[in-house]
Amino acid sequence: MRIVPALLLPFFLCGCVAQIAADVVTAPFKVAGAVIDATTTSQSEADEKRGREMRKSEERQRKAEKKATKEAREQADARTND
Repeated sequence: MRIVPALLLPFFLCGCVAQIAADVVTAPFKVAGAVIDATTTSQSEADEKRGREMRKSEERQRKAEKKATKEAREQADARTND
């Protein structure tokens, strides 16, 4: 009975070894692709980033205007109360 597993073992290992060999061969290409993807920015990503920056800038401007309006109103109220 021990002979049967011993005879089948090479067939099972053959697939395992082939898979490992394929992984070793393709690994450098996968790593290079990941590095290129991480270091480059697509046009759509650049557009999204530019849009986010514009929205944040507009929001900061609205807050500054709102704060200036509030301060001007408070100063006007303070002058009228004096």
